[in-house]
Amino acid sequence: MGGVLALGMVSVVAQAQLELDPHVAAIGPKSEVPVAIQNARWHMNDGDINTLTFRSMDTLFTTRQVSRSGRVTPLSEANHSLDFDYKFEGKTYSPTDFLDRTFTNALLVMKDGEIVYENYLNHSNPQTHFMGWSMTKSLTSLLVGIALEEGRIKSLDEDITRYLPELKKGAYKGVTIRQVLQMRSGVDYEESYDFESPGIAARNHIQALVKNVVRFVDVAKTIKRAHPPGKVFAYKTIDTAVLGLLVERVSGGSNLAAYMAQHLWEPLGAEADGFFIMDGQPGVGREFSGAGFNAILRDYARVGLLMLNKGRINDKQIVSADWIEESTRPAGDEKGPMDYGYQWWTVSNTPAYSAIGLQGQFIFVDPSTKTVIVKMSYFPPLDKDEAAMRETFSFFEAASKWQPK
Repeated sequence: MGGVLALGMVSVVAQAQLELDPHVAAIGPKSEVPVAIQNARWHMNDGDINTLTFRSMDTLFTTRQVSRSGRVTPLSEANHSLDFDYKFEGKTYSPTDFLDRTFTNALLVMKDGEIVYENYLNHSNPQTHFMGWSMTKSLTSLLVGIALEEGRIKSLDEDITRYLPELKKGAYKGVTIRQVLQMRSGVDYEESYDFESPGIAARNHIQALVKNVVRFVDVAKTIKRAHPPGKVFAYKTIDTAVLGLLVERVSGGSNLAAYMAQHLWEPLGAEADGFFIMDGQPGVGREFSGAGFNAILRDYARVGLLMLNKGRINDKQIVSADWIEESTRPAGDEKGPMDYGYQWWTVSNTPAYSAIGLQGQFIFVDPSTKTVIVKMSYFPPLDKDEAAMRETFSFFEAASKWQPK
């Protein structure tokens, strides 16, 4: 009898698991994505599982490969212990403390083009593909720079709707490519994910990424204006989605992943394929250019090395040095502690800058000390005072000054 009761309880639990989370069910049309996958996507940022989901995106999403090819850019190694301390909020910590205190999955430190420290935690390894989240924005910026140099884009000061006429009915009409790069488009898209009272960004997250019933960039066609273009910095993923659509449109009939493979990933000398998560099936979906790229730790380090070397790697100039300098320069007054260039965060009043992704993903570059640091993390989703972020940059500052012996 007990066994029968137990089986009955299992049946009830199984039935409950087949129910779509009510936050997801309440927004948008019904999706063909299996309910279990929608629920998994809905919870992928949760603090008790994100150490795994952030390196398992190919099991949750349709993906599009960014293929590597040809010679791999070699990375020399001279591994050292991190024999320095750093200070945070009046206390002194060791790098060993840092790894767990800031929810680290993998960490790589490079000095003058040489790997001096590399560590993989929580069952990750050199072949693990880590979700970059908004580090993807910085990669999309590189693709815009390449397209500009190729002449596919004539000028950053052109109205972006010259290339994307389907956006003319919305607030992107009259906005320049430069203003979009600087997150100064002025469009009304608050980067807020309050799912109890969802606004445009929260609804877009559910419909495009969880349910795949719309394309992420589609809201740009009818979006309203909040500020005059160029006047106000406001971080918003829709701006980068529009930049991704721009690159796709000028690529000559290609898609974003193929353009990136040919013009960035192959010339970079990546050692592994990367991939984008998609907002729908092939033929319908697009690469999530604002936050959806995945790669191994060392290939992210090669991106950092490319930046450090002013767009040059493997004896090839992939991106112009002018673009690297321009994109990592603050677009406005340096108010600190972080400012913004062309989809890169700048460390105020220093030459350092960083690609930064949701919940603790970083490619940090300090040209003054020839340091590149890549950190893949699983920050908790609710860190209201950004303690993990602030502590990470305290460590970066110390690591940048560190001189291995």
